[in-house]
Amino acid sequence: MKAHPRLEDIVGITGTPGTGKKSVAPLVAASLGLACQGIDETARALGVPISRDGAVDTDGLKARLRVSGGPSVFYGHLLPYIFDPEAVSKVAVLRCEPSFLKDRLLQRRYSGPKVVENVEAELIGLEASDAYDAFGPSRTFEVDTTHLTPESCAQKVVAVLLGKKQPTRRIDWVGAYDTGAKLRSLLSVAGS
Repeated sequence: MKAHPRLEDIVGITGTPGTGKKSVAPLVAASLGLACQGIDETARALGVPISRDGAVDTDGLKARLRVSGGPSVFYGHLLPYIFDPEAVSKVAVLRCEPSFLKDRLLQRRYSGPKVVENVEAELIGLEASDAYDAFGPSRTFEVDTTHLTPESCAQKVVAVLLGKKQPTRRIDWVGAYDTGAKLRSLLSVAGS
């Protein structure tokens, strides 16, 4: 197991929309002296088709993506579907307590169905599960961003990447939503 990212490798940051990837990734990259690239922005730059609802053609992006120019921090919720496991040294999965995430997404004016879809994905740990499946448990770790500033979150990610701190255990939100009433409250949005 590597203690820190090799300089020729990619560091990945993924998570459900709204967990802080776009804010945290540039800070992590700056701390490590690496370039930073968003998957959605990379898709646009490469001319990969993106649907009206923002869905990226992951097969098209994977086929066109040629990582060069040295190590980078790549971020985006599609990370597990874009990169081959051997290309990525470590992956930080940013997590956020589902009720806080719901509030963030509503503030961003996500549609009701998109809020429910993303909150449900966070509740069951979909992005984390996909990252663990794609990159393995020795390369994947989670960080709870619920009460962290982007700067403090980036510091935690960097500490784990450099081997200065051990990753925390896997995050499980399901136990906090152990009744039908709690789940209905979490997964309901007015007007959806």
